[in-house]
Amino acid sequence: MRPPAPRPRTTGSPPHARRRRPATTLAAALLALAALAAPGSTATAGTAPGPAGENAPAEGRQADFAAASAATGVPTAVLLGVAYLESRWDAHQGTPSTDAGYGPMHLTDPAAALAATGHHDGAEDPRGDDARPLRPDEQPTGTTDPTGTTEAAGADTAAEVPPTLRTAATLTGLPPERLRTDPAANILGGAALLAHHQRELGLPGSDDPGRWYAAVARYAGASDAPTARWFADEVYATIRAGAARTTDDGHAVTLPAHPEVAPDRAQLDALDLPAGRTGPTECPPTLPCEWIPAPYQVLDGDDYGNHDQADRPESQKISHIVIHDTETSYDGTIRLVQDPAYVSWHYTLRSRDGHVAQHVPTEDVAWHAGNWYVNAKSIGLEHEGFLAQGGAWYTEAMYRASARLVRYLAHTHDIPLDRAHIVGHDNVPGTTPSTVAGMHEDPGPYWDWAHYFDLLGAPLHRAGPADSGSVVILPDFATHTVPYTGCAPARPLDPCPEQGSGSVLLRTAPRHDAPLVTDVGKRPGGATMSVHDHSARASTGQHFAVAERRGDWTAIWYLGQKAWLHNPAQAPTALPSRDVRVTPAPGRTSIPVFGRAYPEAAAYPAGVPAQPLTPMQYQLPAGQVYTAGPEVAGEYYRAVTFDTAGHQVVRGTQEYRQIQFGHRFYFVRAEDVVVLPAPGTPALEH
Repeated sequence: MRPPAPRPRTTGSPPHARRRRPATTLAAALLALAALAAPGSTATAGTAPGPAGENAPAEGRQADFAAASAATGVPTAVLLGVAYLESRWDAHQGTPSTDAGYGPMHLTDPAAALAATGHHDGAEDPRGDDARPLRPDEQPTGTTDPTGTTEAAGADTAAEVPPTLRTAATLTGLPPERLRTDPAANILGGAALLAHHQRELGLPGSDDPGRWYAAVARYAGASDAPTARWFADEVYATIRAGAARTTDDGHAVTLPAHPEVAPDRAQLDALDLPAGRTGPTECPPTLPCEWIPAPYQVLDGDDYGNHDQADRPESQKISHIVIHDTETSYDGTIRLVQDPAYVSWHYTLRSRDGHVAQHVPTEDVAWHAGNWYVNAKSIGLEHEGFLAQGGAWYTEAMYRASARLVRYLAHTHDIPLDRAHIVGHDNVPGTTPSTVAGMHEDPGPYWDWAHYFDLLGAPLHRAGPADSGSVVILPDFATHTVPYTGCAPARPLDPCPEQGSGSVLLRTAPRHDAPLVTDVGKRPGGATMSVHDHSARASTGQHFAVAERRGDWTAIWYLGQKAWLHNPAQAPTALPSRDVRVTPAPGRTSIPVFGRAYPEAAAYPAGVPAQPLTPMQYQLPAGQVYTAGPEVAGEYYRAVTFDTAGHQVVRGTQEYRQIQFGHRFYFVRAEDVVVLPAPGTPALEH
């Protein structure tokens, strides 16, 4: 959304002019503002500096920022910029982020840090490779055991979270619970913390936002200079460009564009932070990245870990990027990926500041997706966070860092920026019928795919006529809520905290009391409302073929059945799109679907066992239609030894199409389908 155009100046005051409050009256001002911000409410009136320095009336959350600025001397633009990068000004109903941060200013509380729940369970083979399964006795360090208890991987999570909420409570005299749950108090606490940083750094107060650069850089709690600089630069880019949105609790907030603000980057020296570890990272130059390698070494006999060396993209094109969450702390995740007996991924991103660590070169194959075909064709990104614990939310700093990295990787490897190629771990298909139930569900329904694709520069939107043969799932994340259960691990039937969701429920009939559709592979007994159960849900950005429309309901083809989603015109959850679709070829009553696009048996050279083309437990019946990608040739990367001399790529003539079959994508053989072109495009020949 474009911010409002600047209004004419009414005075001769310089930009951002405001009478500074003497330091001696700060405590009294904080107490007065604390009294104004009653628990559970926000200020309802105030003034905020306009884009040219005039005072403009402010209400609600906008007034909270203005009042906190007046009380602490921190320019309103700085408060708005910092809060936008932390939370996009949302309150999140007082629930903590994945890094134990609360409210618009993301004040962090070690006491609220979430314990590890286990990255992978002991029964899963993250390679997803029938040719080289993990040893049966291999139980990687830091996983959850069958009883659900956790080992040491995340035991020190609380120690890793800086106690900014506690510091803000000391500075303001407000109780910690107030700072967690009252947005106005939280904003005041964040402002007091910024002012405290400015004083500690020996820097004078200023009405010029550019003179607060070092305090902003310190606010994120970064441990190295590149990350502190990146966080501050993102805040100042937001200040210069402006922003406007409506928060999750209905407050319209605007940060007018201030292109004239010049951040004083020389102040960064005052932080005296280390330069950070460097190495052969593959990151955009503006993103703080460090090299923390995953070990490639022999373990015992022929066994080795924790990834496979390769020569991508020369050997194989990289076609997918897989988004994961860690289910433990950043530091715990770093310890896990350095365990040679564990598994691997290419990058880890830290929640509080967007810091990135690379572990595996993108030319190599990491063991992260639970599907060997997908591993061999993808790059895996782990994001510090939890799918659902306590309704935890992902930070804006991490979203931005991730989007910048993915945009860079997609450009480097010519990967389309769409939801067929930028996928969640929860979208990766099982390899055989027996593995479907154990496939992972992260990053879950609280990952904001629509916002993520905005940051990628590839916004999701309507792209077809009203009677189009397909739709893109696109609920309004801020207002679309689903009554999930299971966000409290010890109480799986308790309702989750209410918050926005990017997934929509799918039912067997066009009414709210109809049963949820059944995924015979994941939940043969029927879908549940558990936040971990995706078997009857469609996710933002996914494209599905339309089966029927009836009033406020739209039916899509899903896992071989007709699935209904509530899609009222006044609050749509799916919009028309223009997609290539496939349907079973004439004469076929149904066709098989596959979790891997492997070559035909005749393509394997002597000495390389042919990998079975195992159909999944699903069928795609005649008359049903599914959205599809272009044809791809079957491939298999043979890598079962530590010595890479025996590694090779097997390519066949068997062609496949990737289809959006359910919540996960699958593959169908090209000869089994006919192609229905997207509306408005020439007919395609099979």
